[in-house]
Amino acid sequence: MRMSRTDLSRPMRPAGADPGRPEGRRLASIALAAFVLAGGMMLPVVQQSHALDAAARTPVPSQSYRSAREALRSGVRDYNAGDKEGAARALEYAAGQGHALALWKLGRMYAEGDGVPHDDLKAFEFFSRIADDTTDDGPDAQNSGVVASAFTALGAYFLDGIKGTYVRPNPERAYDMFNYAASYFGDPNAQYNLARLYLDGTGVEADPRQAARWFNLAAEKGHAPAQALLGQLLINGQGIPAQRSRGLMWLSLAREAAQGRKDDWIVALYDKAWNQANENDRAEAQMQAQSQVTGSAKRRR
Repeated sequence: MRMSRTDLSRPMRPAGADPGRPEGRRLASIALAAFVLAGGMMLPVVQQSHALDAAARTPVPSQSYRSAREALRSGVRDYNAGDKEGAARALEYAAGQGHALALWKLGRMYAEGDGVPHDDLKAFEFFSRIADDTTDDGPDAQNSGVVASAFTALGAYFLDGIKGTYVRPNPERAYDMFNYAASYFGDPNAQYNLARLYLDGTGVEADPRQAARWFNLAAEKGHAPAQALLGQLLINGQGIPAQRSRGLMWLSLAREAAQGRKDDWIVALYDKAWNQANENDRAEAQMQAQSQVTGSAKRRR
């Protein structure tokens, strides 16, 4: 019998290893990517010895459906219509059939208390089922975003643990999850979280160069927090050669993308760096920012 991919005691050996890790050490494996499902439904983040069936802890829906796909469609309609209780029942049916999108959405609903009671352990178990059902060959293209996001969510749970449950803080397993999603799927949220682990030396030996590398990959995808921390690294020359104008460029782009109070720290970093920069660095940063925006627009066409 295949062991759980999220088994707490099992070393992970998925495809997509971080090429920066020495051979023979733990392979690649992630805080949230957004994924849109049918009509605006947002899809963005362990077991002890074997995968736990989260559906067994959820009331079985009374209504039956001809297929998991039909139940999923019904769940989407109910969710978008504001009937989240009905959506949960339909999604639970689809999840019971192993439908990855339903498992993922239920995980997000329980993680956020969105129409159902907030339950991080139940969310963790739904995400774990997605991870455990993923073969070494990887998911099909349709489910790749969901799988990447599930691994990223699991990384966040392993990093902090879930209080009062068997899920204890386990930075090394968090590294596995983040690195898998970052390396195999190129998920920007996973890349950002993996960079944070390298920057802080959490679950892996501190390595500012690896941190800068992963921040840069996420920053190129428009991930504002990654842009901000990469900019700070480059300005300060923290374990890497200082590139003040380029660092200021990334902070400028992060500042433009900042939204609401949750990004106040980005604004603070930018204001401090801009006030300390000389005129040459500011002018160079502005030119580089324009070039970066233009290049990104061309790549998206």
